[in-house]
Parts: sequence; C-alpha cells; structure tokens
Amino acid sequence: MTTSQFVMAGILLLVAGLLYLLIASRGRNGAYKLGAGVAVAASLLLVWGNLAVGFIGSEDNPANLLYAGALVVGFIGAILAKLQAQGMAKAMFATALTQFAVPFVAMFIWRPELNRGVLMVLVLNTLFAGLWALSGWLFQRSASTTSSQNQLV
Repeated sequence: MTTSQFVMAGILLLVAGLLYLLIASRGRNGAYKLGAGVAVAASLLLVWGNLAVGFIGSEDNPANLLYAGALVVGFIGAILAKLQAQGMAKAMFATALTQFAVPFVAMFIWRPELNRGVLMVLVLNTLFAGLWALSGWLFQRSASTTSSQNQLV
C-alpha cells in the first residue's frame, strides 16, 4: 500500500464517519440510525471497492464509473428528502434500483462475453442493491414508528 492509498483510505473513513454522524443525528430512533449506518457503509464499500479493484473488470474499466450514478441518486434523494425518514426510504429504494441496473447498462453498452466473471458481478451487485433496500426498509420502519408515536400523543 502506497502512502497516497493510505491517505485516501483515511479520508474515505473520515468522510464516512462524518456523513454517518450528520445523517444519524436527524433520527429519533434506532431504525433510522441503523438505516443511516447501512447506507453509509454501502457507500463506503462501493467507493472503496471500485477504487481498489473495480467491480466490473479492473479499477481502470470505465464501466465502474456507472456506479457513481447510484451514489448520486442516493445523495440527491437524501437532499430532496431533507433527511426525513419517509423520503430517505424512497431515496434508498431508488438507489437500490439504480445499483441493480448498473451491470445491465454496462452489458448493453460494452457487450461483454457472458462468463463466470459477469455472473460474479451480478451477484456482487445484487448484494449491494440489497444493502440499499435494507437501508430503505429501515428508514420506512423508522417513519412508521415515528408516525405511530405521533398519533399516540
């Protein structure tokens, strides 16, 4: 590991930690905070994995840039939601769909030979989409818990 890679890893971890603190501080319950944690962890792993080895081919493969689309959808969705649980749930579900679409868009553009590597990309990508969906479900649960508590008051 070179010094620049070590510094980049430190910056990624610092940004992820600060991002979690920013988002989780808006939540009133554990489901919201866990949803934020899953979303930040998925973001960190997605960026780190793409920088280190790349998910589609090597880290130099331009198809890996498509994964930025998932991060952009999540980021813009969170801003539009103003970090409110219901909106965050929708943003994470949209991010899951975007994540799931990435390898199919890449296959449409670059038309790779279908082999075991393509299958592994699809499996890995589905796992990431599952993390985004889990985060969305946790935010959804947080929203329903918060609304039921508000009805009791």
